[in-house]
Amino acid sequence: MLKFGVAPIATALVGLGVAVFASNVKAGGDKVVFPEGFDKGVLYTTVDRADNKQYRELYAPAAAVAAAKKGEPLPDGTVLTLVQYKAKLDAAGNPEKDANGRFIKTDLIGYTVMEKRKGWGAEYPDNIRNGEWEYQAFTPAKAANPNAKLTACFECHKPLPSAKDFVFSYDKLAGK
Repeated sequence: MLKFGVAPIATALVGLGVAVFASNVKAGGDKVVFPEGFDKGVLYTTVDRADNKQYRELYAPAAAVAAAKKGEPLPDGTVLTLVQYKAKLDAAGNPEKDANGRFIKTDLIGYTVMEKRKGWGAEYPDNIRNGEWEYQAFTPAKAANPNAKLTACFECHKPLPSAKDFVFSYDKLAGK
């Protein structure tokens, strides 16, 4: 008969529990608060999204823009804010365009924020971790959106190159 001590069994069970917990981690935006004053930063690009009929504005702090222009990772403390608006629609339901061929923004839909802090992200498994970024979505009233699927943010940004700090608009930040 084999004899096992209590300590090895307990250690194995704790290890199993940690492994199960780590594989079931859900992305949480509880670290990210609404970035008051984001619009005092740099409006570095706008985007017309035909697929969901939105006009979007992207803001970043000047330090993030400076780092991107040097081809560097964005600094600790960077907060990128995407502001979503409905596009003005014509009678057929298509987005109307201004004299420059860009969508015309109307009602504010919400905000999506990604924030980078030293040590953040360590609790996520490698298959979704995006460096030290966290994500949060906010309603037009600037409250955390309880319906946001934040894991989708991690999954969408994960395939991006770490050299571009997992940011879709990195080249726009760099002025390219």
